[in-house]
Amino acid sequence: MFSSRLAWGAPKNPLTLLLEEMRARGEAILDLTESNPTAAGIQYPVDEIAAALADPRALRYEPASAGILEAREAVARYYGGRAPVEKILLTASTSEAYALLFKLLADPGDEVLVPRPSYPLFEFLAALESVRLVEYPLTYDGRWSIDLEALERAVGLRTRAIILVNPNNPTGSFLKRAEFSRLAELCRAHDLALISDEVFSDYGFGADSERMCTLAGQDLALAFSLSGLSKVAGLPQLKLGWIAVSGPAPEAARAFERLELIADTYLSVGAPVQWATGRLLEMRAGIERQILERVCANRLYLERQMGPSSPWRILHAEGGWYAILEAPRIHTEEEWVLSLLREDRVLVQPGFFYDFEREAFLVISLLTPEETFQAGLRRLLARAD
Repeated sequence: MFSSRLAWGAPKNPLTLLLEEMRARGEAILDLTESNPTAAGIQYPVDEIAAALADPRALRYEPASAGILEAREAVARYYGGRAPVEKILLTASTSEAYALLFKLLADPGDEVLVPRPSYPLFEFLAALESVRLVEYPLTYDGRWSIDLEALERAVGLRTRAIILVNPNNPTGSFLKRAEFSRLAELCRAHDLALISDEVFSDYGFGADSERMCTLAGQDLALAFSLSGLSKVAGLPQLKLGWIAVSGPAPEAARAFERLELIADTYLSVGAPVQWATGRLLEMRAGIERQILERVCANRLYLERQMGPSSPWRILHAEGGWYAILEAPRIHTEEEWVLSLLREDRVLVQPGFFYDFEREAFLVISLLTPEETFQAGLRRLLARAD
């Protein structure tokens, strides 16, 4: 009676079961996986946000398929003129943006290339659209990079798009200009599109002229830049994302026309957040600053704990909200995360959640409140000692 798109009866993993048991007993846990800014002690301009959402224009229904023009103009200003308003389409989230793009670019059974390691949500988003995922590897040799040769070998007759996560989650690696040139050439040769997930692009560590922080405004290949208020303004609950279409003018125009038709079928973005978008993006600077200060402070503390004699290794990152620790291989990843939770009351994520090719890696959130982060990290390091 139900579709076979998902494995509906998938059992819970041992980490989830243990966590539920401990929380049911009321045990205090140092959570080093916190990635929700509204639960991480970030201070928000509450009155200003409430006032923005109280705009009386939201009481009038305006079914604009690409989104209310004023909100799209605010997103165009966010891009500093690189993305013209006529090529910006609003969505209820980045997840919905993926769903719309899979509908636009792929028929059932077609393929989309995705990076490995990366965020595990793609598997579900693709399955719900009857699209098949094909992985291409990111390699690490002191810094992360795309294995372009392996990516090219992964392109098949039914490949329709290449997904980039820029910077990647959880590796924190940005797309480089040289990589983009190769990818654009590959897309032109095989009639492919680029989908660039840029939700963490505002959270880079320092500057690097070789980075491509966004594909918005480029004209070498058809590309879709995705972002939204969830990370840009630390407001995931308001449910506003967007797609900025770029590339050769004729292709971009055809893509946007079809994308707008798909969006017109759903009209999912709520009016209050659309009318508030301009003011929310104006006040994002203070929120972003707090998040970036938190992330950088925790990263610095982490690096200072990793002396030359430490059995742990922290992998290089260029941005984002996460850190990857290579653990001593005296345990499997599952043994590490379960023992840390059971014995030390510290919650971390195993690398296999993100499809790391080998063990043993642990992923922690740099957004964690500093006191919790430091206490949890001390327990983690003491466990190895």
